[in-house]
Amino acid sequence: MAKILHIQSSPRGSRSASIEVAGHFIASYLATHPGDSVETLDLWQEDLPEFDGFTLDAKYSVLGGQSPEAEQIAAWGRVVSLADHFKSADKILFSLPMWNFGIPYKLKHYIDLLVQPGLTFSYTPEEGYKGLVTGKPAAAVYARGGAYGPGTGAESYDQQSAYLKQVLGFIGFTDVSEVFVEPTLAGPDAKNAAVANANQAAAGIAATF
Repeated sequence: MAKILHIQSSPRGSRSASIEVAGHFIASYLATHPGDSVETLDLWQEDLPEFDGFTLDAKYSVLGGQSPEAEQIAAWGRVVSLADHFKSADKILFSLPMWNFGIPYKLKHYIDLLVQPGLTFSYTPEEGYKGLVTGKPAAAVYARGGAYGPGTGAESYDQQSAYLKQVLGFIGFTDVSEVFVEPTLAGPDAKNAAVANANQAAAGIAATF
């Protein structure tokens, strides 16, 4: 049995288009993979540790090839636990709204904790940077108020999907499927059509995810 980790980063609950389409993705997935399971990580309900003090010192100890000291080890343990939890999933699903052309700060906080040397990537002078989270598929449901896809003239404003794809590629993901829900702020009819189209796309991806 495989486990999907759904990383949810909208605070809007039932009003969220990204959560709604992710829910359709999950329902479609479980319909064709009934033995698998899904865990949802709501980043707005998580007590993510700050990345400062002993935690930051521990990172630079690791980068320098040294062993963290006692206080650093305790602080670093929370980051290790978070990374281990992420890596324990067989498949990853992100759902996220666009905020100021990028991603919500809660998701950025999570990523900044997750992307750490020795946990999700490595570096050597010979190989350079190397992602350590390999062999897993990922999918992302992106909701945005405007339209930023090909042909809109606003493609360069999309730092939402561009950033997430880049950081996932950095830590080792090579298989990232994308579902776009847009535009959601062009009126009720436009939003309903965007959600319906995204649900159809999500179901198609989920069937073979």
